[in-house]
Amino acid sequence: MIYRNISSAEELIEVINEIGFLPLLPCHIKGFSVDEMVDQDCRYQVLEDGSWDWPMWKWKGPIVELRECTYGKFYCSKAGYLSMAWWQELMNYRRGSAAALAEDSIEEMILEALQAGGSMITRELRSACGFTGKNMRGKFDAYVTRLEMQCRIVTESFVYPRDKHGREYGWGWSLLTTPEELFGRDLCQPPVNSDGSVRTPEESLERMKDHLAKHLPQANDKQLTKLLRMGN
Repeated sequence: MIYRNISSAEELIEVINEIGFLPLLPCHIKGFSVDEMVDQDCRYQVLEDGSWDWPMWKWKGPIVELRECTYGKFYCSKAGYLSMAWWQELMNYRRGSAAALAEDSIEEMILEALQAGGSMITRELRSACGFTGKNMRGKFDAYVTRLEMQCRIVTESFVYPRDKHGREYGWGWSLLTTPEELFGRDLCQPPVNSDGSVRTPEESLERMKDHLAKHLPQANDKQLTKLLRMGN
């Protein structure tokens, strides 16, 4: 099923909860992104005075704060939504597919900084981890993206700078945290099968692919696997 002409955050939440997985911007599966599903008036547009409006971008904060879904760089290292109904499945597959975090690694340091701070925007987190030198921003962002793809970091909300009149402006910054902090440790455990056995990462992958195949008849098995796997 291809969804079209979404015109509000409420309608988008319904679609996220129905499909479970939804990239923000166009990906390798045609028609499968928020940008391709929303009404034309909700896409990015430059106004006559030179300013811009992008309703679907502004919906992110209110949607994420409802806690019906989460948001992060989950799909081919690009941002998108994931319903809480499918969080444990993707987390189980991604963490099971990723190499264990090495002791004293940069990834472990980033997670420890987040655990200590509770939540931080990327700039604060980068500073807390000592990535303050020249050309450090891109390198640090790559580590954070990998941790998001591993479902070890998620977006709690969005923070916007304010002008002298107190009005928010700009693109906003993701307020990052760990899923254990945001959702609780119970939701960060592998799901359990009806017979009481712990679901394997491979079982989670097949469940997700079977579910998505019902909603995305235009996608083949290879495309669905690419969407869900760790790599690009």
